[in-house]
Amino acid sequence: MLTRRKFLHSTAATGLTLAASGLAAPAIAQGAKIKLGYVSPQSGPLAGFAESDDYNIRAFLASEAGANFEVIVKDSQSNPNRAAEVAKELIVSDEIDLMLVASTPENTNPVATTCEAEGVPVISTMAPWQPWFIGQQGNPGDPASWQPFEFAFHYFWGLEDVIAVFINMWNQVETNKMVGGLFPNDADGNAWGDPNVGVGPGFAAAGYQLVDPGRYQNLTDDFSAQINAFKAANAEIVTGVVIPPDFTTFRNQAIQQGFNPKIITVAKAILFPQSVEALGEAGNNLSSEVWWSNTHPFKSSLNGMTAAELAADFTAQTGRPWTQPIGFIHSLFEVATNTMGRVSDVGDPEAVAAAIAATSMDTMVGRIAWDGAGLPPFAAANVCKTPLVGGQWRRNPDGTFTLVVVDNKTAPNIPTGGVMEALS
Repeated sequence: MLTRRKFLHSTAATGLTLAASGLAAPAIAQGAKIKLGYVSPQSGPLAGFAESDDYNIRAFLASEAGANFEVIVKDSQSNPNRAAEVAKELIVSDEIDLMLVASTPENTNPVATTCEAEGVPVISTMAPWQPWFIGQQGNPGDPASWQPFEFAFHYFWGLEDVIAVFINMWNQVETNKMVGGLFPNDADGNAWGDPNVGVGPGFAAAGYQLVDPGRYQNLTDDFSAQINAFKAANAEIVTGVVIPPDFTTFRNQAIQQGFNPKIITVAKAILFPQSVEALGEAGNNLSSEVWWSNTHPFKSSLNGMTAAELAADFTAQTGRPWTQPIGFIHSLFEVATNTMGRVSDVGDPEAVAAAIAATSMDTMVGRIAWDGAGLPPFAAANVCKTPLVGGQWRRNPDGTFTLVVVDNKTAPNIPTGGVMEALS
């Protein structure tokens, strides 16, 4: 198969000949802008993750560093197949120099897999590293067969971190330690719900018992089976990794069916204020992982903005409350700028991949360095971990919500703003 990498290598001599003869040299040699491809769920059930895209990309392109770049955005429509298709378009038709992607394994994995197959460097984020790394392996169930990637690099936290954060929050409230699990039949759900390497064993080690009624399809309209299973087990805690519309359905049906746990801590679903506001009073004290906030003690390498300043500027520019993806999407362009600034030929995929691997920098989301810190050997070359804390949504008198960090044991440099409370 002729990949983009093989094509570039095979035509390198031709390009040199053209330049020597006075004909048109390759575009990069003429000082053309560096092309960044960006695949994002602009529409569909994951669109909340892309809410800050326009803001972040406009700010990046308006910056001094951004003047050297072109950003080509493609909408994955929250569909893995579509994500792979547009990634191939960016590689083959748009001839990008570097791919950027974020927003759950359904978006990151098909893009990273396509880039790896085509020999194009890619930086991804906003997906737990296990579903990202293991989910792309030829045989996810056989650790002995797992192989590192040549061109795909990822930074985010892992399941071990979310397990620790959730348990630290739960330990602040007296419960019977029975936990109901909501795990969909997708990359995230299958990873979280895996009986051997998912969240269950970690919960058990801390004295919590997981009740897993099995996988359900995303965008389901009936959670009666899950609710009945949780009620039968007397689960006082509910957790899982749920897309926003499904969690709204579950929460409303649970209330209708008289299921009222003391704690609901779910990933993905309640990252965004609008998702919680849609629940009204039922959103108060819902808890989740917090990977970035306006109180995080980090600042941008592009413009020196603090997390608080970035969040405030987003609200001032858009009229909307800040959301967690703002910091991470901003950081993607920080890492891209830093990487390409250390490459003499941005059209050389191996050189770009080597520069990514050698990254060591402070960003809006903390330190980014693919040095293997805190990771098993099999993922050390391709994954960088970022800090994680836990938070709860507090409902304000006007119906809006404020995300309050209530646990920081795993990252003490990130301040807390309160303590964990039971659902009212």
